[in-house]
Amino acid sequence: MRTTHRPSLPRLAAASLAGTAIEFFDFFVYGTAAALVLGPLFFPTFSPLAGTLAAFATFGVGFVARPLGSVLFGHIGDRHGRRPVLVGSLMLTGAATVAVGCVPTYASIGVAAPLLLLLLRFLQGLGLGGEWGGAVLLTAEHAPPARRGLWASLPQIGPSVGFLLANGIMLALSATLTDAQFAAWGWRVPFWAAGALAVIGLWLRRSLVESPAFLDVAETARLPLAEVVRGHWRLVLLTAGALAVGYAVFYSVTTWSLAYGVERLGVSRSVMLACIMAAVVIKGASTPVAALLGDRYGRRPMCLVGCTVAAVWMLPMVALLATGEPLLMFLGLLVALFAFITMFAVIAAYLPELYEPRVRCTGAAVGYNLGGVLGGALTPIAATALAEGETGVPWGVGWYLTGIAVLSLGCFALLPETAPGVVREEPVTA
Repeated sequence: MRTTHRPSLPRLAAASLAGTAIEFFDFFVYGTAAALVLGPLFFPTFSPLAGTLAAFATFGVGFVARPLGSVLFGHIGDRHGRRPVLVGSLMLTGAATVAVGCVPTYASIGVAAPLLLLLLRFLQGLGLGGEWGGAVLLTAEHAPPARRGLWASLPQIGPSVGFLLANGIMLALSATLTDAQFAAWGWRVPFWAAGALAVIGLWLRRSLVESPAFLDVAETARLPLAEVVRGHWRLVLLTAGALAVGYAVFYSVTTWSLAYGVERLGVSRSVMLACIMAAVVIKGASTPVAALLGDRYGRRPMCLVGCTVAAVWMLPMVALLATGEPLLMFLGLLVALFAFITMFAVIAAYLPELYEPRVRCTGAAVGYNLGGVLGGALTPIAATALAEGETGVPWGVGWYLTGIAVLSLGCFALLPETAPGVVREEPVTA
């Protein structure tokens, strides 16, 4: 059995959180740009609705690429260690994001512009597909079992930080630039900033040590994906179905609602961004609290509670959003994100505990990112199309999200508990 010294957990968690925040900044800034400006710039021959749908389609490509990234980087993580995954995924995502900010518009190079956008979004998703598994596993596998949920949840704050950073820059640009300036060059600034952030992330991760769980594996898997498919296929499908609701809720709040509020309700960009960002701040601050409850009462009960709240709240959420009143919109979005984080704060510990260490990086990441395809890739597109047919409250969107929540609730009900002290900690098989 090989061993290694254990680093400072706060330092390790901080480095993982910072890197996750930077990679999710890269991913989210594209979603915000898709909601606000990419349609007219890259699909000008389309109607406003069709242009928004096309921009969201390129957004969805990133989710399709994420499972492929989890296979690629999961193979590296299970064969060569979690640490190389953190470096490679950050470099790929950062480079692709900077390149998005340099792509000429349709007016300059024609159809090549949206095709380049599509390719770079695919590369973004490929990198992010490896990031989550590497960052979460490295922290979770160093953490003591009794507080694994808490420590593993800290990288889960990274998406909130990345979202706030991306939208904070967009909000500042929207408030200080004219619409013409924002469309001409302002939207590119956050993409260019990704290059500097990637350098910072690589510097923070330079001294991370390898996971003890990986070092203690007697024999690494030769083909991790083959082992996952052969021995854990049912688990992968259940976790993907269970996590779909989290992605659907999060991206309906942070991406679709932004486009809906600005384009359909006539709410200003600044007001919509402020409502969403305020809700995300509270969601991020609540993450460690939900994780502690998961350590105390179990992972599965927290997921069942969060999923139930999501199923009940989606119709009230769209009704509050349709009022166009900032405080009511904020309330609707906030409760939805509370439901989301009740589940996703514990997922960082839950998924790794479901898989044996030799295939953990592949299994957990593939299940996590397949959930993104089911819940995240289609939600902005489906919600935009459903809302277009509604003259008042977009009830179709609410029922769509409720249906996903019910599906996920059934999947969570079929998953076992894993928290130490609640039941045995051994991972399960298919």
